[in-house]
Amino acid sequence: MIIDTVIAIITGYIFGSIPAAYLIGRLKKGIDIREVGSKNMGALNVYYEVGRIEAVLVSLADLSKGIGAILLVRWLSGNSLIAPFDFLTGIAGVAAVIGHIFPVFLKFRGGKGGATTIGILIFLMPRAIPFLFIVFVIALVFTRNPTFSYSLLLIVFPFVAWLIYLDYHGEPLIFLSMGLGIFLGLQYIPRLKEMHDKTGGDWRKVIKRRSLKERF
Repeated sequence: MIIDTVIAIITGYIFGSIPAAYLIGRLKKGIDIREVGSKNMGALNVYYEVGRIEAVLVSLADLSKGIGAILLVRWLSGNSLIAPFDFLTGIAGVAAVIGHIFPVFLKFRGGKGGATTIGILIFLMPRAIPFLFIVFVIALVFTRNPTFSYSLLLIVFPFVAWLIYLDYHGEPLIFLSMGLGIFLGLQYIPRLKEMHDKTGGDWRKVIKRRSLKERF
């Protein structure tokens, strides 16, 4: 069990450390995505600073990091690839998120981990996808703020786990989604403060944008 746990941690962390946004920024524009725009190593910053197609590729890469780590750990440990949530799955997923935020390949300075977390939780709770899609679209229509809209999903996940998966021994999913949501929320505090200052202290402008292209 100890060896499997170590493998899960290392695998998850290495997968999470793959800096897709950084690599695309360097290859396409010769820029360090962490030094331009919002200075976040994520798909939205790539969208604004590099391009749409590149942003889609980064989204897919970041969403799949944790999933890939989980599948590899399950395969290495001899478990079914579609096995229910277990300890090793949780460890691999959390390690992938940590790897994205503190990537070994970039001197431990990475992104916020939102897409990687959402990918993991969607993989573990596929029945939640329609509900989450509706929440995201409604939030995006009203706020025109993609960051707020997908961040809202991190708040919704624990409730989805409780409503849909509790009868299927979903308590670990509730705690995992709550823990990751709180951890990621802490990563966004500096950025929220920065946007709050740029809008003159108006939280409404931080949340609700005039268009999808507006940034602070």
